[in-house]
Amino acid sequence: MYSFEQLKIFVAVCEHGSFSAAARKLKRAQSGVSQAVANLEIAIDQTLFSRDKNIPQLTENGKALLPIARSILNQQKYFDQKVDSLSKDYEHELTIAVDESLMDKSFLKILAPLAAKFPITNFELICASTFDVERLVREQKAQMGIVYADGELKVDMDFFVLGQARFLTVVAPEHELASLPIVKDSDLKSYCQCVHRSSEKKELWFTYGISSNIWYANDHKTLVDMVSEGIGWSNLPEMLLKQSIQHNEVVVLPVAHEKSGWVTTVGCLVSRSHSNGPVLSELIELLQKHQFIDDHWE
Repeated sequence: MYSFEQLKIFVAVCEHGSFSAAARKLKRAQSGVSQAVANLEIAIDQTLFSRDKNIPQLTENGKALLPIARSILNQQKYFDQKVDSLSKDYEHELTIAVDESLMDKSFLKILAPLAAKFPITNFELICASTFDVERLVREQKAQMGIVYADGELKVDMDFFVLGQARFLTVVAPEHELASLPIVKDSDLKSYCQCVHRSSEKKELWFTYGISSNIWYANDHKTLVDMVSEGIGWSNLPEMLLKQSIQHNEVVVLPVAHEKSGWVTTVGCLVSRSHSNGPVLSELIELLQKHQFIDDHWE
């Protein structure tokens, strides 16, 4: 019967081009490497290398078996990592729920190093409204949530501040509100408003509906499109508006009571029902290090 060690040596010879090079890489005697390959050939009753020349050449059978050997060794490595994770209490799966407007490439760049550091942990990212994110954490369907904070104390989960986000009031360039030098609440109430609302019909406390005519959507990206199509005005995250503003698809209104926009807190909810294993702890450290500043992750 062949062994994992023999397969490892077989693959090493293929990757490094010779028995001597493989021996140096594995820090073994060349004779030991040659003998291990010979024993593997005997065990499987196949010739893996042609030894007619100084440099060993893979036979056709050897070429056919090489990818399988690599696969077996990769599976062994994964098995060892899984065993190691059980002994160290690594999380097997980590679910992170994020308000859909806060999910972008810069956030994924923060998470990316975790893939290499914790290869046996499966990550799941869920994009939803702030209210739905909080519900997922409360119902133990996510270990962590990134939300717009309402300032209320959460007795069933931990919370820490990540930074601030700016919301701007915008309309399409051809909208009647765009021609006003100063926009008052009474002006806004006279026109259709595009409002973010969760699946449970909850509205954010700083962008709630004030108009008598309202269109709803449960994600901010759709609201940006609704505004650019001239449906109405809306309060939207600055981080989602940059390109639309640059392309003159929307314009920022000079609202009397919030000339520089509305700034709100971005925070992180952590479930108390899950123990903080190494992966979750590392993620918390990464988020506290980078923070969210106004309209992007840093």
